[in-house]
Amino acid sequence: MKTSSPSPMKDEEPRSWADLPSELTSLILIRLSVADILNNAQKVCRPWRRVCKEPSMWRKIDMRSLIRDRGMLEPLAIMCRHAVDRSQGGLVKIHLGNFVNDDLLDYIADRSRNLRSLGLGMCFPRVTRPGLVNAITKLPLLETLEVSHSCLNLSLEDIGHACPQLKTLKLNSSGGFWNSRNDDDYALEIAKSMPELRHLHLYANNLSYTRLNAILDGCPHLERLVTDVLQA
Repeated sequence: MKTSSPSPMKDEEPRSWADLPSELTSLILIRLSVADILNNAQKVCRPWRRVCKEPSMWRKIDMRSLIRDRGMLEPLAIMCRHAVDRSQGGLVKIHLGNFVNDDLLDYIADRSRNLRSLGLGMCFPRVTRPGLVNAITKLPLLETLEVSHSCLNLSLEDIGHACPQLKTLKLNSSGGFWNSRNDDDYALEIAKSMPELRHLHLYANNLSYTRLNAILDGCPHLERLVTDVLQA
């Protein structure tokens, strides 16, 4: 009896990344940084470019880790504007680095009225006190504010009144730069204007026990308070 030998298996055709379903592609690309998406990923092929332009890709923007040298300030600001524009008003969370200034913050606020979380890292702040308050006044749904600053005097009372739904506040005053504001003043402003606060993180703030009690009295819903320096 004759037996036939099995025919050799044909090599499978290599599949292109462009053939992936758009839903799967978006899950992969959304893990990239803003710079990688705008400078690289969207230029790979037309399907990837379509995914990169979807507003759902830009609900959350994190630009903390990008280069901070002075020559990159304006390019990063332009990149941030592109990212915000692509969200088409759907941006809910954004975290920015030292390149942010009053104009950029105002640009974001005007186009992101649904923003819930704002993070600002400003060792050498280019954002002014009135500029920050003006932008935050346009964000009534804001629930989380995180500010890393060392020499910017914040108006926490104005911020609190502008954001009645604020539930999380994180302030980092480290950096070793002189700041004329007394940290106890910040505590009183928090107590007066942020009754809905649930989470409060104060780093490198010289807070006294007396003002700590004021915060506890003024923020009855507070669930978590983290501070690394307390004065007697």
